[in-house]
Amino acid sequence: MSTLEIVGGIVLLIVSVLVIILCLSQEQKSQDSMSAALTGASTDSFYGKNEGRTKEAILNKITRTLGILMFIIVLAINIIPIVTK
Repeated sequence: MSTLEIVGGIVLLIVSVLVIILCLSQEQKSQDSMSAALTGASTDSFYGKNEGRTKEAILNKITRTLGILMFIIVLAINIIPIVTK
């Protein structure tokens, strides 16, 4: 194993633990969309308009970013041994 593979494995482990912690810290989504569709309830509320600034939205964005980073790291760890041969 090369040094890059070891460092990549450590970074992958850290990112994986962060993704797990962030997923567990997020609230469960409710099924209000189906009842809103049936009753005709409007989503034009203050909360709906500022949804991107809430704690849940920020956690969602960080989780998505870390997931993409984890995917890239896994690809890099698997491609490095092939390129260095």
